[in-house]
Amino acid sequence: MDESRQSSSGAVGAVLRKAAPPPALCGYLLLLALIFTVSYAVGVGAGPVAPGMHGTSTSGDGSGGPDDTGDMDDMQGGHG
Repeated sequence: MDESRQSSSGAVGAVLRKAAPPPALCGYLLLLALIFTVSYAVGVGAGPVAPGMHGTSTSGDGSGGPDDTGDMDDMQGGHG
């Protein structure tokens, strides 16, 4: 009766070992998470790249949206 218990627990252990990811993959994922965390912390510490820069606007009212060409209108016609 002891043999049946040992073989069943051994079979369960073998199945769990096969289902678990390889240690190299676990280490890689841990390293990836660590690098992401450090890079995020450095980015937060550095602050915004361009202070005062706001998100793009889709309205054509000259507020810096994608249709706003600013002073580039004069260059398109070849005037100079």
